[in-house]
Amino acid sequence: MADAALRPSARRGTVVLACLAAAAIGCAVLYMTIGVRGSWAFVLPFRAPKLAGMVVVAVAVAFSTVVFQTVTQNRILTPTIMGFDSLYVAIQTALVFGFGSRALATLDADWRFVGEASVMVCFSVVLFRWLLSEHGRGIHLLVLTGVVFGVLFRSLASLLQRVLDPNEFSALQDLLFASFNAIDAGLLGVTATAVGVCCAWLLSIHRTLDVLSLGRDAAIGLGVPHRRLVTRLLFVVAVLVSASTALVGPIAFFGLLVANLAYLAVGHRHRPALLASALIAVFTVVGGQVVLEHALKLDGVLGVVIEFVGGIVFIVLLMRGVHR
Repeated sequence: MADAALRPSARRGTVVLACLAAAAIGCAVLYMTIGVRGSWAFVLPFRAPKLAGMVVVAVAVAFSTVVFQTVTQNRILTPTIMGFDSLYVAIQTALVFGFGSRALATLDADWRFVGEASVMVCFSVVLFRWLLSEHGRGIHLLVLTGVVFGVLFRSLASLLQRVLDPNEFSALQDLLFASFNAIDAGLLGVTATAVGVCCAWLLSIHRTLDVLSLGRDAAIGLGVPHRRLVTRLLFVVAVLVSASTALVGPIAFFGLLVANLAYLAVGHRHRPALLASALIAVFTVVGGQVVLEHALKLDGVLGVVIEFVGGIVFIVLLMRGVHR
């Protein structure tokens, strides 16, 4: 009886995922082909890295948000809201302050990404692992600590920015705002590999994530090694957030938007939710870029639009009291 009851839901989820995949692929095809009047040999190498970067960022943000919300048992939290974006700003500011923008530009992009990711991984594992352990005080302390560290990182960054040379400050601003028009093609290889490995592992343990979403006590009672699993998940979340911020900069509310849309579309089971959130993210980013570039003839505003809509969704969820 239970299996028979689940079949219509499973079929509906498959249909929804198929529709989302078709929409995402359609947006990608439009982005690669619309407005092409010159040689394909020029257009494809010019647009393909940008499309690949948008897909990598979309998938990384979607997976990291869904997993982080599972770990924290809260639907209105994202890794960036918990201070990751402020840490990124502080890292970039410290690098420009210490080495200068010209010296920073000469650093190998892959090694720079590895360094930034290492700092963010250490921050997440050391802080969140303790806060979410049995010795921590739960979600309220997690939120408060994330806000406090976010303010601390931004304050330190602001202090360093005030003593920067105006030219260095101008160069720094280009690193601190999300832009899908300035994706670093040199980072695509290492970030795509990191995101691919992390997402494949998360999909392979989707049933364990379903159990983890029941809560710490229930997960432990069902045989899940909670502390070890949470540590690994936070490590993966930090890598995914590092990949997305390294390519386009910090995005606070994008993950919140696509994750909650995925829950509405396919429910809370992790395999369909992860896939749906990634497809919605790809559709949103690539489709939005197509509309802005070719329909509205605008550049560099997609991140602002996404943050605006995501912020509205965040406020609505707070007002409705939706958190679990």
